[in-house]
Amino acid sequence: MITVAAIAACCVLALLALFQVLLAAGLPLGRFAWGGSHRVLPAKFRIGSAVSVVLYAIFGIIILDRAQLLDALPHTVSVVLIWVLTAYLFVGVLMNAISRSKPERWTMTPVALVLGVLSLAVALS
Repeated sequence: MITVAAIAACCVLALLALFQVLLAAGLPLGRFAWGGSHRVLPAKFRIGSAVSVVLYAIFGIIILDRAQLLDALPHTVSVVLIWVLTAYLFVGVLMNAISRSKPERWTMTPVALVLGVLSLAVALS
């Protein structure tokens, strides 16, 4: 079960990373991210999207390490980080749910919830 949850979480993170790459490249998908106030993101948000890709990779490492599919972190660090990540992802659910952008709210809230639940499953293992 933990392996499935970890791999599923990494697949969602990979799709989100692709989405952020497209935003950083200037595709008109801004209504789904960063508050939805820009069709094409301005430079500072494009930089934020690029940083998000790096963060998603780090999130994937944490998840895979805690699921024991990767050995990159000390056990105690892995345990602490998965709980920090899980809390962060559930805060993301709330942040997306209160977005002024209806497309962001209806798209990213469920995605954040799925990631939060998958991360919780890994954390509880």
